Amino acid sequence: MPLINYITQIQFDFGAVRLLASECERIGIRRPLIVTDAGIRAAGLLDKVLDALGSSSPAPVFDGTPPNPNEAAVRAAVAMYKENACDGVIAAGGGSSIDLAKGVAVCATHDGPLQSFAVIEGGLARITAKTAPVIAIPTTAGTGSEVGRGAILILDDGRKVGVISPHVVPKVAICDPELTLGLPPMLTAATGMDAVAHCLETFMAPVFNAPADGIALDGLWRAWRHIERATRDGSDRVARWNMMSASMQGALAFQKGLGCVHSLSHSLGGINPKLHHGTLNAIFLPAVIAFNSSAPSMQEEGKLDRIAQALGLKAGDEVGDAVRAMTVALGLPRGLAELGVTRELFPRIIAGALKDHSHKTNPREASSADYEAMLEASM
Repeated sequence: MPLINYITQIQFDFGAVRLLASECERIGIRRPLIVTDAGIRAAGLLDKVLDALGSSSPAPVFDGTPPNPNEAAVRAAVAMYKENACDGVIAAGGGSSIDLAKGVAVCATHDGPLQSFAVIEGGLARITAKTAPVIAIPTTAGTGSEVGRGAILILDDGRKVGVISPHVVPKVAICDPELTLGLPPMLTAATGMDAVAHCLETFMAPVFNAPADGIALDGLWRAWRHIERATRDGSDRVARWNMMSASMQGALAFQKGLGCVHSLSHSLGGINPKLHHGTLNAIFLPAVIAFNSSAPSMQEEGKLDRIAQALGLKAGDEVGDAVRAMTVALGLPRGLAELGVTRELFPRIIAGALKDHSHKTNPREASSADYEAMLEASM
């Protein structure tokens, strides 16, 4: 039976970060741990968060979030959480910081290693209402993790897994587009294509969730019309507002599930954590769209034509080429070869993709041979 559930309170506007102290008070966080990264601190964004928090006793700050958050970072942040007797987590940063904060919220309040909470290890049933409350403050417009029910984390054994539960959803998302005004062009482009991928892939997922489909298509419309503007002129407030909205909308929608784009990106990102998730999504999208085009659910509901309409195209068969052209226009890598990915990695990528939680919600079931063909088409 379809489940349709939206539970995050979202504060969305320029200057919304100033609501942080009142939101902490509302949900009962008195001793927060702030989870962020060194770049957010260096950019002065952490100071804005601390100023908005306005506590007489400074909150402890964990700024060791790696670009792809991992189990070691979760352990280190959990130790800081417990040392300071914290009762909640404030995440400030991109998807990496927010996902790490979610991992901390689970592991600081439950017994067992991070691996035991991975959805592919049966972790969904192990995560309870004891999970510490999280307030998420995104500083990029891409992952939408501030409203998502999952975190993508790399285990000690190298697997990139999802920790997924309704209890992991942040209690509050503070979406302040002003915090994205200084984002560099290539990071704007890569995170923006992540938002595009979320909207596209969740719309293609076959699970019934009509509200999610509507949210995804509107988010796609916003992202497609504003991603080049935001990349070209980072101070464009209208573009930044719309990109943050598109990012948030894509994540609200992807409770439906994602698909082969993400199963491939998760797998390859686990093998090489230096590769940017949004860039990988942009590269994989055209091949996966082509693979999905013949799925019964895609054809019966005219999904490619509906996507084309949101993109301002004439027909569904133009979508894959349009995504490829947008990637080029933004200055992102055109294929895996530009990232140093070789065909020798294909077996490892495919093995990981077949085990990924996103594999199961693609509109067509992909075999090993199908994944190999998608990888080849993405080189």
